[in-house]
This record gives sequence, C-alpha cells and structure tokens, in this order.
Amino acid sequence: MHLFLVITIQSITSYLATCAFGIIFNSPFKPLIHGGLIGMIAWLIYFFLFHFSGNDFIATFAASLVIALMSQIFARLCKNPVILYSVSGIIPLVPGGLSYSVMSRAVDNNYDVAIYFAEKVFVLSGAIAMGLIFAEVFYQIFEKIKHRASRKITAGLFLSKK
Repeated sequence: MHLFLVITIQSITSYLATCAFGIIFNSPFKPLIHGGLIGMIAWLIYFFLFHFSGNDFIATFAASLVIALMSQIFARLCKNPVILYSVSGIIPLVPGGLSYSVMSRAVDNNYDVAIYFAEKVFVLSGAIAMGLIFAEVFYQIFEKIKHRASRKITAGLFLSKK
C-alpha cells in the first residue's frame, strides 16, 4: 500500500509540474495534456530506475530517451512540432535543485561541496542531452529504414504487374 501511495503522488506531481511548465510557456491545450503525460511517464521511469539501481546517470539517460521518442510519436500523430512535447516533458528531469545547491554552497564558501554538486549537475545535464540526441538518431534511422522498405515493396508491386 505504501509503494502504491508513493507512485501515485510521484505521478500526480510530475504530471502537474510538467503541465504547469507548459502553461507558463503558452503551450496549446492538447499538447499540454500530452506533454504532461510524457513528463509523468519519464519521471516514473527515472524514479524506478534510480530507486532500483541507484545510478542517476542511467536513470536520467533512459528517461530522456523515452521523452524524446514519445515526443517524436506525439508530434507525428498530432501534427505538432516535437519541441512542444520534449521541452515540457523534460522538466521533471532538469537538475534545478542541484544547481541551486551549487550556488548556495559557493556563496557559503563551501567550495568542495559546490564542485561536487556542479559535477553532478553537468553529468545529469549531459545524460539529458545524450538521451535526446540518441532518440533523435534512432528515430531518423527507423524512418529511413521504413522509407526504404516501403519503396522496395512499392517497386516490387509495380514490377510484378508488368
């Protein structure tokens, strides 16, 4: 029962945070709902991977990969720009709290801890960027293979009719 409550709270808050960010940037209603769903799913992936593996880099990378893939799919289905979905969906993963900790520790002259947190922020930001880029590359490769396969099928049908 305790795990169910935690998952429910994590789902609701990540969905609301993602939708709130979309509202701030004047996202249209339908992409706002889809973006919230993408952000919620990505956060749950991050939450479970981090909970079970303890590796925040892998959890962030996997979640951002899913965000980018789902953004591509929703963009094609709803005929909207990919960025409407990916920008709002990535918000739950952005290490804003850690960035604040870097600045807070630096102001307090606690540079060792500030550097540790800064390194963590850079690594997590890199994981987000890598996930988004890898998903774009995978999607482009998939589209190219799909396009070539459809051309071969069409050519085969055309040649078989003669």
